[in-house]
Amino acid sequence: MIDPAFIERLIRALDESGVDSLEIERGGTRVRLAKTPTGTASVAVPHHGAPGGAAGSTPAPAAPAAPGAPPEPAPPAPGREQLEITSPMVGTFFRAPAPDAPPYVQTGTKIGPGDTLCIIEAMKLMNELESEVSGTVAEVCVENAQPVEFGQVLFRVDPR
Repeated sequence: MIDPAFIERLIRALDESGVDSLEIERGGTRVRLAKTPTGTASVAVPHHGAPGGAAGSTPAPAAPAAPGAPPEPAPPAPGREQLEITSPMVGTFFRAPAPDAPPYVQTGTKIGPGDTLCIIEAMKLMNELESEVSGTVAEVCVENAQPVEFGQVLFRVDPR
């Protein structure tokens, strides 16, 4: 068992640092502390397609993009209202639980609350991202094994 005073010191150290999460194992007991909750997806406001935009134009990103970040994918067809599922953390995006396994979801997959969408690896920890919405995956916005930023759109879902 880990001493509660030790856990309190870990919490203070985490709060004062720039680290988002940490995991420690001592004597067969594992403790995971995180500033950002894992296992849930944040859902942005509905995304509306822009009618008649210039070819190659992209919407303004919801969060500032890092230098050298890939451009946002093209918007969906005009008149289609979609929900955006964004990354709750910085990490590496994985579509499947293993390199030889099929992806959790792909375009056309029907999803519901609690369904696993992907894994985001952060600091050697694998965090399953679960859906909070129901609908059909309209777009997977990130390539497998690519880095993602906090707030970056991962999936667009048609709620109908």
